[in-house]
Amino acid sequence: MQKDKFNTAVIDEFIRKVKQHDTSKQKEVRLDINQAKDIVFNLALLLNRLHGKLEDHILTAKEESASEVIQITMDGGTGWK
Repeated sequence: MQKDKFNTAVIDEFIRKVKQHDTSKQKEVRLDINQAKDIVFNLALLLNRLHGKLEDHILTAKEESASEVIQITMDGGTGWK
């Protein structure tokens, strides 16, 4: 399965644009529909990939902990009265 590649340049440009507008005290940032769609598409790809990696990590951790044996030995102790 080939993974779609997301374009970090689109996201970086958006961040730069927001910072620039904030620095110059502008109250809005305008995007044309194509820019907005590019940002949404690339953020969705990024979030889907991160979600997949998180699921893989959780499943791997569950498999590792399921096979782990924990042994507890109780000797009765001496401090209880």
